[in-house]
Amino acid sequence: MTHDHDLVLRPTEAQISAALNPPPGRNGGDLVVETLAALGATTVFGLPGQHALGMFDALRRSDLRYIGLRVENNAGFAADAYGRITGEAAPLLLSTGPGALTSLAALQEAAAASAPVLAISSQIPTAGLGGGRHGYLHELPDQSASFRGVVKSVHTVRAQSQIPSAIEAAWKSALTAPHGPVWVEIPQDVLLAETSIPVVTGGDAFPEELPPRPELTAVAADLLSNAARPAIIAGGGVVRSDASGKLRQLAEVLQAPVVTTPGGKGAFPWTHPLSLQSWIEDRHTTDFLEDADVLLVVGSGLGELSSNYHTFKPRGRVIQVEADLGKLESNHPALGVHADARLALQALLETVTPRPDEEAPERVREVLARVAERIAAQELTLEQDVLASVRRALPAGSPSFWDMTILAYWAWSAFDAKGPNLLHSAQGAGGLGYGFPAALGAAVADPTRPVLAVSGDGGALYSIAELATARQYDLNVTWLIVDDGGYGILREYMTDAFGQATATELSRPDYVALAESFGVPGVRTTPETLADDLSKALGSPGPSVVVLPAVLRMFAPTHL
Repeated sequence: MTHDHDLVLRPTEAQISAALNPPPGRNGGDLVVETLAALGATTVFGLPGQHALGMFDALRRSDLRYIGLRVENNAGFAADAYGRITGEAAPLLLSTGPGALTSLAALQEAAAASAPVLAISSQIPTAGLGGGRHGYLHELPDQSASFRGVVKSVHTVRAQSQIPSAIEAAWKSALTAPHGPVWVEIPQDVLLAETSIPVVTGGDAFPEELPPRPELTAVAADLLSNAARPAIIAGGGVVRSDASGKLRQLAEVLQAPVVTTPGGKGAFPWTHPLSLQSWIEDRHTTDFLEDADVLLVVGSGLGELSSNYHTFKPRGRVIQVEADLGKLESNHPALGVHADARLALQALLETVTPRPDEEAPERVREVLARVAERIAAQELTLEQDVLASVRRALPAGSPSFWDMTILAYWAWSAFDAKGPNLLHSAQGAGGLGYGFPAALGAAVADPTRPVLAVSGDGGALYSIAELATARQYDLNVTWLIVDDGGYGILREYMTDAFGQATATELSRPDYVALAESFGVPGVRTTPETLADDLSKALGSPGPSVVVLPAVLRMFAPTHL
């Protein structure tokens, strides 16, 4: 009796001949790039360094496209965005010690946002491993220990024969729900040594699926079908699993209002009669969700931003569908369904009973009206006009990448993303400097549409060096810098808390002149001319910078 798993694909005569006669002049670095190509990678990001030169030399002999950034952390942000846009594992090639460690903040963002990044780092020579202090350049006692608390999985290589299997295992880990960054490290001598190992031509690139348990689906479907006031919170897991269509179908079958988290922007149509949009940082929305007798939370851990700063206290039954086991019931007791959002929503669609509810759209309109009244009472016309200008200028199918800046905090609540996987920010880990390098990665992923980056002047200075990258590769990114002369949100937080701000004011350059010194066209705009200037920049091929001098304010919090 033959089982499927006993079947082995037999190599062809051509494959046998190629394996027995590998081309000369290959090294361990060739095994890295050959494995990546065999798994389906087409593009790699990174920055060369002494111990990693074997990998970078091998790129010369491969068909992989290399995009080099100026700072490892920015290369990590670019890979993060490439992974979010394509759904593929984005290879990130790094050197040892300082080069590796400089990527940590970007990998933390990728982990928090479940972005599939495949980081491959060099290591000091094998003779120096083991924790002794040998004095090698870039030496760390245990480099991988610096990454274990950040990435999904760590894969160490000590011999060339381990390279294809280690990279394949890391690739699968990165793309298994929940997606995330993974870490592979290979010693310098292993990368540099000549190899007689055959050219890598195949690999199993398919990660395992994560379906819901059927008994849990049955209970969840029964609760939702018999609910009097069901509601849905849609998080980033819906976007990552490409499940927005199934979410809409389920919401309509159940007549359940839907609110999206900052990470779930665009998962549900903004103007749909059941759309509570993404005003989740609002007491009116929080009250509405607390009143639901059955609340379906899909692809969200209900963390700080998604729970109105942990003030959300649901009174009804909570059903939480979450691929990340660590997030399941971590903040609220629930019927916890450990599953990929797309597979869980499909299972619910096949199991629920439709429930008519003609009053649901009216309840949604009432909540949105109360939110609008609250914002209108705060005299925030400038902020709303600026956000509206950005929306008018940005083509409907273009992605945008937002740094940690006041305008981004507005966008989390008030910006219509026009679809899933189009609005991304650093709200996962909350580090500065994400917007522009991430937008560059997105432009590499899809050069057919313009990409918008939005930063404050504080965040812009983290990634200003990447203007050189944008120009070198002629990437189609427009960078909007809102210049308020400091760390605007921290200025506001400190003034509210202590009566005055400290360490928030910045001496800053002339950003237009600085952009032009890189060969990137720049323009200084005003709130009145922003829509036209931004539209013109987005409509011109290649990189551009638009600088808006303006001091923006946040809407009043409701969680205090």
